[in-house]
Amino acid sequence: MTGKPPEGDPIQDAPQVSAPLHAAAGLPAIGHTLRIAQRQMGVRRTARTLLKVNQKDGFDCPGCAWPEADRRHIAEFCENGAKAVAEEATLRRVTPDFFAAHPLADLAGRSGYWLGQQGRITEPVYLPEGADRYEAVSWERAFEIIAEELTALSSPDEALFYTSGRTSNEAAFLLQLFAREFGTNNLPDCSNMCHESSGSALTETIGVGKGSVSLEDLHQADLIIVAGQNPGTNHPRMLSALEKAKASGAKIISVNPLPEAGMERFKNPQTPLGMIRGVALNDLFLQIRIGGDQALFRLLNRLILETEGAVDEEFVREHTHGYQEFREAALATGWDETLAATGLDRSGIERALAMVLESERTVVCWAMGLTQHKHAVATIRELVNLSLLRGNIGRPGAGVCPVRGHSNVQGDRTMGIFERPAPAFLDALEKEFGFAPPRHHGLDVVRSIRALRDGDAKVFFAMGGNFVAATPDTEVTEAAVRRARLTVHVSTKLNRSHAVTGRRALILPTLGRSDKDVQAGGRQTVTVEDSMGMVHASRGNLPPASPLLLSEPAIVARLARAVLGPASKTPWEEFEREYGTIRDRIARVVPGFEDFNARIARPGGFALPHAPRDERRFPTSTGKANFTAAPVEYPRVPEGRLLLQTLRSHDQYNTTVYGLDDRYRGIKGGRRVVLVNPLDAAELGLADGSYTDLVGEWKDGVERRAPGFRVVCYPTARGCAAAYYPETNVLVPLDSTADGSNTPASKSVVVRFEPSDRSGG
Repeated sequence: MTGKPPEGDPIQDAPQVSAPLHAAAGLPAIGHTLRIAQRQMGVRRTARTLLKVNQKDGFDCPGCAWPEADRRHIAEFCENGAKAVAEEATLRRVTPDFFAAHPLADLAGRSGYWLGQQGRITEPVYLPEGADRYEAVSWERAFEIIAEELTALSSPDEALFYTSGRTSNEAAFLLQLFAREFGTNNLPDCSNMCHESSGSALTETIGVGKGSVSLEDLHQADLIIVAGQNPGTNHPRMLSALEKAKASGAKIISVNPLPEAGMERFKNPQTPLGMIRGVALNDLFLQIRIGGDQALFRLLNRLILETEGAVDEEFVREHTHGYQEFREAALATGWDETLAATGLDRSGIERALAMVLESERTVVCWAMGLTQHKHAVATIRELVNLSLLRGNIGRPGAGVCPVRGHSNVQGDRTMGIFERPAPAFLDALEKEFGFAPPRHHGLDVVRSIRALRDGDAKVFFAMGGNFVAATPDTEVTEAAVRRARLTVHVSTKLNRSHAVTGRRALILPTLGRSDKDVQAGGRQTVTVEDSMGMVHASRGNLPPASPLLLSEPAIVARLARAVLGPASKTPWEEFEREYGTIRDRIARVVPGFEDFNARIARPGGFALPHAPRDERRFPTSTGKANFTAAPVEYPRVPEGRLLLQTLRSHDQYNTTVYGLDDRYRGIKGGRRVVLVNPLDAAELGLADGSYTDLVGEWKDGVERRAPGFRVVCYPTARGCAAAYYPETNVLVPLDSTADGSNTPASKSVVVRFEPSDRSGG
C-alpha cells in the first residue's frame, strides 16, 4: 500500500544525533530501500520497476552515472538509485487542483522535501503575469507563450537554455540544435557546477575532458586513490567495484576531510557474507584539511622524482611535454608548507608514497571535494602529473577517473550542451543542417545568473534540474531569476525553482526514465552515456503518469516549430515521430557515434573512443600529455573561523531530498546541522547541541547568513566544518569560483559562528 504525501512541512532543524556508523549498505540499506519504494509505488509496481533498472532491456537509473558491468545482477541498483526511481515512478500526482489550492506564496514557503514528495505533475501549468497561482494551460498555448517571448527579444543571447544531467542524448542534441538555430550558445548546464574543473584540467593535460578508465581498469588496478569523494552516499554502486578490486589484491587510499562509512567497510547486500561481515575498503585514510589536496599531490610528486627508478622515463620522454618546468616546481616543494596545508602528519604521507611506488597500475578517482575550490583545476592537473610520472595513462588497470554525478551529464556535453563549443563541432552542425550556428561563446551558469541579475537575459528555459537550489548565493540567484520576463521548467516533479519565477512562468511536465515512450513512429528508445564513456539504450516500461505528458524530445521539437516556424529546414516533426532519425544525425555530427542506431541495438551498448586510453595519443595543443606547474594554493582561514564544505546527506541526491535522515553520519529527523570537530567546537565555545548562525566571509564584505543550525560534534578534520546543501548555498558567493572553470567554490567557504535565535527543541 502506498503512502500519502506529507500535508505539512516537518521540522528539519531539531534532529536526533547518535554516533556515526562505520559500515555502509547491508541489511539496513535493503530495508530502507523497500520501505521507500513501497511507500511511493506499492509492492507490485516496486518489483516491476526496480527489476528493470540498469538492465540491458530496461531503463537507465535517473540517479548517478556509475557504469554497469557487462554481466548484470538481477538487482542492478543501489539504495539511492532505488529512491530516485521510486520518486519518479510514484503513484502520487500533482494535478491542476493542487495548484488551485496552493498559491505561489505557499509553494515558496515550503521545503524542497515537501515539494518533491507531492508526486508527478500531470499537465502543463502557467503563471500569468500578476497572478498568484499556476493554472492549467494547453500545450499549444504554452508553446505560443514561449515563442512570444523568444521572438520579442532584442537578441537571441537574451535567452538562456539550461540542461540537467538527466536529459537523454537525443533531447540534449535537439536542445542545442534548437538554441543554435535560434542564434545563441547560451547553453549552461549542471556540469558548470560540478565537473567543469575536471573537464578543463583534463582537456589541457591529456586532450580529452573525460576520464581515461573503464570499469575493468578499476577491477585490475593495484592501487585506487579516492580523493574528495564519498561513494557510499553519492555513487554507492562504486563500492561493489572497489570490493572486486580489493578481492584481486588492490590497495585503496581515501583522501577526505571526513571519515565516510562506505570507505571504512562495505556490506554488500547482494551476497550473504557481504551482508554479515562486509569488507574493509580503506587501506589508508588521509584525513586532509579542506582544499589541501594540491599540496599533498605536489609533495608526493616531489618524492617520486627523488626516488631512483620511480619515474617512467620512457613514457615521459615519448609522450609528455613540460616535464622540466614541472620537475623544478615539484622539487621546490617543502614538507612544512605541505603539512600546514593538509593537516596530515609525515608518516601518513610516507605511507601513501610507499603504496604509490609499489603500484604499477594506479587509478585516481575524485569528485566534488576536488572540483569546487578556487584552485580546483590546478589540483586536478596535479593528479594528472602523478599519473604521467608513473606512466599511468593508456595502461590497463590505470588512469584518471572523475566520477560524474548525474546519470547523463557527460552525455549532454558530448551532444553539444556547452557554452564554448569547439569549432569542429559547429562546422559539423553547419554542414549537416545547413545553417550558420553562432561562433561567439555563450554563458555558463554563473555568467547566466549575472546576466539575469543585470537584465541582460530575459528568458530562462530549463530542461530538468532545480536551478535556484543547485546554484550558489541563493538570495542573489533568486532575485536574478525573478527579473526574467519568462521562466520555463521541463520537469517531472515539483521543486524550489517552480516557486521562484519570472514575471510569467510555465511548468511543462515530461516523461521520466521509467515511463514508456510511444510516439507516432512506435515505442521509442533514448540513450545515455555513463561516467566512463559507455553509451547504451534506455527504455521505460511503466505507463506514463498522465496521458498529457510529452517526452523531452517532443517538447523541444514542438518548441522549435513554434519559435522557428516554416523558415527552419530542420525536420522537427520527423525527430519527434522517430528518435532513430535523431541518432542518424548525431552519427554524422558527433565523432564516435558512427552507425549509432545499429550499435545501441546491441545489448550493453558501446564505448566511445578515447585517444589517450586507447592509443596513448594526446590531442592537446602540444600533441603530447602536458605536465603543469601551477603554484601550490590552499585556503587560509582567519583565527576564530572554520572552513565549511557543503555536502549531501544520505537521504539526498543532488538537490532532491528523499528524507530527513543521514544514517551513516548518525543524523535523524533534520537537515539544519553543522558538523564541527570537537576540539574546534571547544575553542570556539560551541556546545554540542547548541544552535548557531553560519555567517560567510568573503572579500566582497557582503554578509551571507544561514540561520539556526544545530552544532554536531563530529570527527571532521581540524579547522573544517560541513553542512548540507542546498541549505548552505546561501553562503557561497556568486563570484567565488574556480580559476579556469568558473565552477562555484562550494567546498571552500570561510564561516564564523554567531548565536542563533533558535533554541532547539
